[in-house]
Amino acid sequence: MKIIAETVEAFFNALPEKEADLRELDALIMSTLPEVERRLKIAPSITLLGYWLKTKSELEWPPIGIAPQKNHISLYINAWKDGESLVEHYEERLGKTSNGVGCIRFKKFSNLIEDELRQLLMDAVSPDWSYG
Repeated sequence: MKIIAETVEAFFNALPEKEADLRELDALIMSTLPEVERRLKIAPSITLLGYWLKTKSELEWPPIGIAPQKNHISLYINAWKDGESLVEHYEERLGKTSNGVGCIRFKKFSNLIEDELRQLLMDAVSPDWSYG
């Protein structure tokens, strides 16, 4: 979903019905990974809030990104090891989600198992997993 936003705050405010869940997810990411910086990534078909490691901010696509969609929120994880995506590695442990190869889709933040998500986030920026 393409959101018209030029600031992080405008991104959160763009969809009031998803704002609380987006803010909770953002707070979890920022508290788990204080070494990341967040900024908007605006592509032709999507606007997402990306999280880059401060030491690797030259990457075009972030290792972690969140984007609201019409019927859910997408959490993108761009990390791989031995041909397996990190999302595939965790997919059975994340809670009430629908997952793609690099995407975790959920309707409400409360549907997620926070401890498992925290571990997934730490793995996403770990040297043991490479950016896809």
